[in-house]
Amino acid sequence: MLTDRQKLILQAIVLAYTETGHAVGSKKLVEMLKITVSSATIRNEMATLEEFGLIQKEHTSSGRIPSLAGYRYYVDHLKHRDILVGKNDMSLIRQSLDGSYAKVDEIIASSANMLSQLTSYTALAIKPESGDVKLSGFRLVPLGNHQVLAILVTDSGEVESQQFAINKDVSGDQLEAIVRLVNEQLVGQSLRIVLQRLLTDIPTQIAQYLSTPDGFLQTFGQALDRAASDQFFVGGRLNLLDFSSIDNPTTLKDLYQLLSNKTDMHDMMIPSQDNTEVSVKIGDEIANDLLKDYSLLTATYDVGNHGRGMIAILGPTRMSYSRTIGLLGAFRQELTNKLINYYQFYDE
Repeated sequence: MLTDRQKLILQAIVLAYTETGHAVGSKKLVEMLKITVSSATIRNEMATLEEFGLIQKEHTSSGRIPSLAGYRYYVDHLKHRDILVGKNDMSLIRQSLDGSYAKVDEIIASSANMLSQLTSYTALAIKPESGDVKLSGFRLVPLGNHQVLAILVTDSGEVESQQFAINKDVSGDQLEAIVRLVNEQLVGQSLRIVLQRLLTDIPTQIAQYLSTPDGFLQTFGQALDRAASDQFFVGGRLNLLDFSSIDNPTTLKDLYQLLSNKTDMHDMMIPSQDNTEVSVKIGDEIANDLLKDYSLLTATYDVGNHGRGMIAILGPTRMSYSRTIGLLGAFRQELTNKLINYYQFYDE
């Protein structure tokens, strides 16, 4: 159990080190702290904090820096004292989400980019995922040269399209018959059920109109997969390398490519506990050796029947936790409001 003075000293060391990147000595702390205390007393308290494993020596300086345990203590017990979102940051967040968007994907992708710009770290975003999304419309548009564009719409406002080739002897009437079949048999059903039926009874029915239905079925299935999957967006990929202490080119490549592994990143982003707070994983808590010098901050946003998504910041363990947590929390609220307003259009 830390005393109030030890908490103040640890808080000051975290804030000073995350801001400057320099180890913090007792003289600096005397200047920073709003209490009357000598350098000798500060040194004694620092020695106690070091014994507790909350701060550690830096090889090139006589000062101290936070340990991973020190960051953890700060986040769990002290960060609330420093969280403040500035008016300029709030204005930038609202402006970034104030545009007109045709798809949810565009909103989420824009969010990842804006979070990255606000923090100079790497931002991650996953769009809302709901098992209740239904197919609400389907069209086939002839493009000429035996090419057709398949377009599907979901009740959440998602629009997916994909082009495919047909045999030259396929007529417009046959294409219209397929559209009628899909709209009569599949529209109004959940995407999960539609995908299941593409593997069971639908192929036989499509074969009544197309002698080789595989191309259409594959195209339709891929578009459905995209609409049903939790789309993953990354902003500021290269920022991840700015804070890496890794010198090995192969390991650096692995670190960069990690961001393209949707499954691994999704699993790492899952909050350590289900609550309304911003989840913070520091160093080894991320459970990936490539990210042992990083921290991952995640916030879950909820848009009711349209599902839940996640936004996250991946940056160095030496990040400004108070500001980043504040930004992520504020951005989550503004993003939730934006998506609720967007979905209301499709719910009417």
